[in-house]
Amino acid sequence: MADSNNNLPGNDLPMPAEVMVGQRLKILRTRKGLSLRALADLSLLNVNTLSLVENGKTSPSVGTLQHLAVALGVPISAFFESETIEKRVVFTVSDQRPPLDFGNTVFYNLGKDLAGNVVQPFVVDLEPGQGSGDRSTVHTGHEFVYCLKGAIHYRIEQVEYIMLEGDSLLFEAHLPHSWMNQGDTAAQILLILFPSDKREKIGSSHLLVEKMRKDLTMKIAVITDDGKSISKHFGRAFYFLVLTIKDGKIDNRELRQKVGHNHFHSAGNIEEDHNHGHGTGGQSHQKHTQMAEAIADCKVLICGGMGAGAYESMRQLNIQPLVTDYSDIDDAAQAFIEGTLSDHTELLH
Repeated sequence: MADSNNNLPGNDLPMPAEVMVGQRLKILRTRKGLSLRALADLSLLNVNTLSLVENGKTSPSVGTLQHLAVALGVPISAFFESETIEKRVVFTVSDQRPPLDFGNTVFYNLGKDLAGNVVQPFVVDLEPGQGSGDRSTVHTGHEFVYCLKGAIHYRIEQVEYIMLEGDSLLFEAHLPHSWMNQGDTAAQILLILFPSDKREKIGSSHLLVEKMRKDLTMKIAVITDDGKSISKHFGRAFYFLVLTIKDGKIDNRELRQKVGHNHFHSAGNIEEDHNHGHGTGGQSHQKHTQMAEAIADCKVLICGGMGAGAYESMRQLNIQPLVTDYSDIDDAAQAFIEGTLSDHTELLH
């Protein structure tokens, strides 16, 4: 466990968690070529908070770590350890589990150095009042939780589950979820994350869903052909409907013309085949950039379907894409405001 003497010269004990996480965060951010401001925009976290984390001045919550992992396209375990040699077999002795201490929450990594991070298992100790943070989180793949002792409250979308010893949960991780020990005694869970390989390769198909603050003003774009319903094809849609969100409500609507595939076809470009993951080349990114010029002032793009390449292009342009199964624009916008709009990356083509 970390203590106040861990960072003294010559001390062989592990460095404090906040220092280790800060160092790893800076390395991962730099490798992605992101500034602090760019990472703040991607993660929807405050830039000053990120600066404090990187400099080891504060210990981030578990929820904050999950959001940063989402934005950087890395497993949460990437913050736990220095450079490693990947293993095909990981044997962890019970009293030698690598810990990461976040105040009254301790993560024990059971899969340290596993090649590919295809499974991410943890034992998590939580004191009363501790949990994932005050924001809902979504990510790819599936999540499995087994309550080892105590009681844990899990919230998935709008449903609450009270988990007692021996109870378990298995769910699609793109559903907004959070968890907390609301009991009076310490609790312990087995937490196993199963990210989706295909979505992980995209590098940014995770999505942090943050509950909107009432005083937040921002613009979001929706692809549409009629100004009322959400188009299922990003490239072929004719318009962007730009919504200004203010005080938790839609304050303004603006229909903007959108460059589409028909524009590039008339210019002599041949549209790519729509196999899975299409539109990922440099030429395609240029097209996506032109399409997004009309919504450069928007932070979020809601659509009913798009290619994997377009999804990644939007992320690179600091516009967070959201692939939804909603068809009505107002319904999707309200879900976004309430922080319950899921990112259905399985609908990418």
